[in-house]
Amino acid sequence: MKQQVYLVGAGPGDPGLITINGIEAIRAADVIVYDYLATPELLNHAKHEAELIYAGKKGGDHTLSQDEINELIVDKAREGKTVTRLKGGDPFVFGRGGEEIERLIDAGISFNIVPGVTSAIAAPAYAGIPLTHRRFASSATFVTGHEDPSKPTSSINWEALAHTGGTLVFLMGVKNLPHISARLMEEGMASDTPAALVRWGTTSAQQTVTGTLATIVENVEAAGLKAPCIIVVGGVVSLRDKMKWFETRPLFGRRIIVTRARKQASDMVAALSALGAQCLEYPAIQIKAPDDFKRLDQAISQLADYDWLVFTSVNGVDMFFDRLFANNKDSRALGRIQTASIGPATAKRLLRYGVSSDIIPESYRAESVIEAFRKIHVEGRRVLLPRAAEARPVLPVELKRMGADVDEIIAYHTVPENDHQEALIKALAEKTVDMITFTSSSTVRNFKALIPREQFAKLTRGVTVAAIGPITADTAKENGFTVDLVAEEYTIAGLCETIERYFRA
Repeated sequence: MKQQVYLVGAGPGDPGLITINGIEAIRAADVIVYDYLATPELLNHAKHEAELIYAGKKGGDHTLSQDEINELIVDKAREGKTVTRLKGGDPFVFGRGGEEIERLIDAGISFNIVPGVTSAIAAPAYAGIPLTHRRFASSATFVTGHEDPSKPTSSINWEALAHTGGTLVFLMGVKNLPHISARLMEEGMASDTPAALVRWGTTSAQQTVTGTLATIVENVEAAGLKAPCIIVVGGVVSLRDKMKWFETRPLFGRRIIVTRARKQASDMVAALSALGAQCLEYPAIQIKAPDDFKRLDQAISQLADYDWLVFTSVNGVDMFFDRLFANNKDSRALGRIQTASIGPATAKRLLRYGVSSDIIPESYRAESVIEAFRKIHVEGRRVLLPRAAEARPVLPVELKRMGADVDEIIAYHTVPENDHQEALIKALAEKTVDMITFTSSSTVRNFKALIPREQFAKLTRGVTVAAIGPITADTAKENGFTVDLVAEEYTIAGLCETIERYFRA
């Protein structure tokens, strides 16, 4: 029976800061035991059938005690399951990971340790504060901020800390900030020593408050800053004014819902995240294969009989070539067939399979393909159109009117996705969402179906709606949404550019 546990540092909050080994451990897990500070987006990498167990500890509110967590990991491993213990930051930097490993050793269970980027380094970096600098500090000291100030004797050498001459970083110390600042000044650290607190570092909710040892408590109270925070004390804090970068991005702090199918959402999420947005991935659709591929397989077996192959989406390209390969053929089977693609993304995906598009219309909708075909003699020509079952009928109808012999074949279905319905409704109810994005008519319809009819007006009030193009915008309006912006270029890149301009304004 296999017994394998991965102790994984999830990083400080930005999901991009987890290591490759960390992602692989999540993907391999049968059971994932995760913490409050472990970024929820990382769970998207888990196997669909993986058991997810929340064991978070938040400000004294413990879902499970540390001993219970230790036993849970052991019990799951003894069931023969691969267990990934996902902890915020690094598991060995004030993460009690050592205690969990000791219990595994006692139980005779094998383990791997995957270090994580600790918030002690990452949060200051994202706030524009280098922990060391030739002019200010040649050392950095990490200290727990959790120590009970009422203890008769402290395990922290406050006198030594006050005279290190380097940077001090306190983790989990926002409640003890008055005690920390007072002790450092009592032991001789100058009252005008720069200090900063960084809350939710590396995330779109990041907040930074600066001051000096003498003023930082008052400044933090005025800002209403609460845990989780990193405290940084030292001359390096003075560099923040010119080095801050993360909080100055154009979409910083904006929470944007992405409704695109998860497999296709990565480009959009990456683009918006790079601009500072927090993307809430609530896919309204998922891509599914048809019940059978008989018609598509038959068409593939007779490819030589077709004159044109028309693709209307990236999904259509992928599904077609998946079946082409399944039939022991490759791109050479297209032979003399000419191809048309709606939009550069579709053409780019087609090129990955070694095929260039003969037609790429100027705008990215079916009507533009029709206009392009008007310049070409298609009467009597055979056209293969593999696409979604739910696609608009305009393209095959108009091609047939031009005299083309069109075989419209279902290559995939777009079906509703409701795995995140509860989280979606909660986010809308809390009014923490700035924008909803729609990239197709199916995302609109399925997203609308996720919201209880009687709550629709209330939940969507005040939320900006962005559509990838006029067809999607019209569908959104028909479904009761107020559309605030439509991409000028009907692509993901065009939509992201339009969103950026909107928020800059």
